[in-house]
Order: sequence, then C-alpha cells, then structure tokens
Amino acid sequence: FRNKFNHHAFRYVRISNLPQKPETGAMKSLQIYGDYKQTATFECSDADLNAIHQMIQYTMKCLTFSGYMVDCPHLERAGYGGDGNSSTMSLQTMYDVAPTFENWVQTWGDSMREGGRWPHVGPNPGAGGGGPYWCGFFVQAPWRTYVNYNDPRLIEKYYSQMKEWFKYVDKYTVDGLLKRWPDTKYRDWYLGDWLAPMGVDAGNQASVDLVSNCFISECLSTMYKTAITLGKREEAEEFAIRREKLNKLIHQTFYRADEGIYSTGSQLDMCYPMLVGVVPDSLYNKVKENVVAMTEEKYKGHIAVGLVGVPILTEWAVRNKQVDFFYQMMKKRDYPGYLYMIDHGATATWEYWSGERSRVHNCYNGIGTWFYQAVGGIRLDEAEPGYRHFYVDPQIPNGVTWAKVTKESPYGTIAVNWELQGNQLNLQLTVPAGTTATVCIPNNAVSCEMNKKKVSIKKQTVDVEAGHYDFLFNLK
Repeated sequence: FRNKFNHHAFRYVRISNLPQKPETGAMKSLQIYGDYKQTATFECSDADLNAIHQMIQYTMKCLTFSGYMVDCPHLERAGYGGDGNSSTMSLQTMYDVAPTFENWVQTWGDSMREGGRWPHVGPNPGAGGGGPYWCGFFVQAPWRTYVNYNDPRLIEKYYSQMKEWFKYVDKYTVDGLLKRWPDTKYRDWYLGDWLAPMGVDAGNQASVDLVSNCFISECLSTMYKTAITLGKREEAEEFAIRREKLNKLIHQTFYRADEGIYSTGSQLDMCYPMLVGVVPDSLYNKVKENVVAMTEEKYKGHIAVGLVGVPILTEWAVRNKQVDFFYQMMKKRDYPGYLYMIDHGATATWEYWSGERSRVHNCYNGIGTWFYQAVGGIRLDEAEPGYRHFYVDPQIPNGVTWAKVTKESPYGTIAVNWELQGNQLNLQLTVPAGTTATVCIPNNAVSCEMNKKKVSIKKQTVDVEAGHYDFLFNLK
C-alpha cells in the first residue's frame, strides 16, 4: 500500500492481524523531503554536541518539503513566520534553500492586505496566530537570503512591500512604541516569546511589549541595510533615525535601574536589547553579567527561552563570545534542554521542551548557527554577502579539543579544522577561489605561525586570500 494523495509524519508503526510474523525489511517507509543540497558539516570531540547538531540538521530536512518550511509535517503543516524567523539562519547555513525561499517569500508577498497588513502564516494566511515576530518574517527573510547566497533578487522585488508593513506598525504605535494590534479573522494573538519552559506564551505583557519593540528595531536595522544595498541612501537614513529614537524609548520604558534588568529579567528580555543596540555602552557589561548570573541562579544554568528566544540567545552568545556559558547550557541533561530530548529518544526537536504533542517541530532549531559560527568559527560578513569575505574566529569551549567544519558557499567550500594540544592551537583553513578571509588571533595567543612562517599578532587579525593555510598559535 502506498498513499499517493497525502503524507503523514510518524515515529512508530503498528501492524495488526497479520497471518504470520513479518520478516525484518518486509515493510519500507518512504521519506519525503526537498531535493536540496546539504551545504555544511560539523564534527567535534564532544559526542553530545555532535548528537544535538545531527538532531537539528535532520529536523530541518523533515520540515522543508512543501516549497516552504512548515511548523511540523503532521499537524498544521503551515509556513509560520515566527518559526521561519527563528530558524532561517540555521537552515540557510546547513542547506542550499535559496529556491525554497524564493517561493516562500512570494507567498508572503501575495498575502499582504491593504494598509500593509500581513498575516502570521504564508501560504494559507488564515491558518494561525503569532505576533510581530511572525509578520516580520517578510522583512527578514529576503535580507538573510541575500547575505547567505549573494542573491539580491528578493530584496529588489519586495523592498516596496517590506516598507509598506511599517504603515501598519505605525497605526498601532502609541507614543513611539508598538502596542497590541487587534485580532482579526485571519490573524489572532500578539505574542512575544512562544513555547518557553516557563509557559506556552510570555504571560507578562511588559515582556511581550519589550520583545515586540526590539523586533521592530531589528527590522528597522534590516531596512536600513537593505536600502543602502539598493542605493536608496535617503530612505536608509530615515530608517536609521527612526531606529535610534525607538531604541532610546525602549531603554527608557523597560530598563529597571534598581535591578539592572530589562522588563522581567528573563534571558530573552535581557539579550534582545543588547543585540539591537538598546543598551547604553555604560550599562552593557552590567547587563551582560546579569544575564550570566541570572541564568545560573534562577534557571540553574539551563536554557530558558522558546521559539523566539532561541536564535536571539544564540546570536547573543556568539557576538559576546560567551562560549562556555552556552556550552554548559547545551550540556544539561535534565529538563529543559536538547540532551533531555535526546535522552528521551528524540531524533528530531520537539514542539514543547517537555515533549508533549509534536515530536518533530520547528521551535528550537535556531541554535544551528552556533556550531558553525562559534565552535567552527566561520562567520559571514554582511558587507560581502555569500561568504565572499568571511571571518574565522573559533570560540573553543572548555572541554572540546577539536572540531572539523565545512561550509559550502556560492564560491566553493570553506573548511576549518582546529585542534587544541596543550598550549598550542593548530588550525587548518581552506579559502575558496574568489573569496577572502580574516583570521582572528586568539586573545591568549603569544605567537602565530602561518604556513611555518611567523606572523605578527599586534593587529590581532590576519587577512588571507584564496588558498590553504596552516596556522599554529602558541597560547598562554
């Protein structure tokens, strides 16, 4: 029997009333997935990290088979913008899904209503709820596709519609801050984070307002970069001015000086303002230290975010080089965490940290970039999209001794292999033809050799062109 008109996701199959016990291999299942190429590999000395990475990568494959990315392959099967926003960078790092996003973004463009209104889902815009983070997928996806694949067609085609959305945002902005917009027959709810360990949605309205306005700030930054890329400098400056004003209002409204926290002090409420430039320089280190301390004291070192928070916490950790902080969260085997899923039989990430309902879902896959950008050290340069220029700066967790990472770019395959032996770090790098790389010298390096020749460490970086390089760093 083969169903030609539908498909179902399943983990176990039960066959009853057979006249005799079937032989092993008597039944085969057919997996349906998009015919796109895997473009990244990761392996390191820590088996737990390898298992988490494999689970994330496999989940992505399970969710991208309909010409767009679904929340899950068995329940709603919907192209939720929030789910997409959360995992776009992970997905586009691991696979060549540029054609998928060309199709998916078009469904969003086709779904826009009068006045810049967007649904939370595309296609099938009447399918479900969300919040600004869901609608704004249409702003973020074209830009991310451009920087990952050096393909400007989406930002060129949809820039005017991306601008149009801000008319709707303005309609529900009060005294400079976005407030809750109304429920409609095609769009309900107004979410901040979603499916965090402490509850399905963020019950604190101040947290929801903070997260929503930080996302608007992020979108304004994306619009600025998009306008600059398209040669629309005057419009870019308007977006920059608007973002600066919004960031000041966010800080004035949500920062609690007596405690040194934003809003509720959750991981998301603290990390997001830092990422989008809300936190003044004079307070940045204090807020950063409070994130680490609060995670240990309140959450016992566990991850404490949901669908929206996972990629934000991940990006925060990468930018702030909090590799041991993040690594220790990944290593937690009790609830909530990725190893908790794996230890309870997961092969794909779940819808809930607790494991209820869906066992293959697009909620917590935003950590996929950490394996490549932090441990592997490969980070793209948005000014030179498609990895035409990239940075190599491995962040080595205490407990990991080697890593092997590849990333296939439009120009060829980038490869980074590093190994820590005592007080020496050996790093092999392959830079594809037509690209350049900036290798960051470790802060604790006392000397550096490249291809057995001494290199000055005063600049803290080494710029290289296409080729193969062997670096040896002597560390303190």
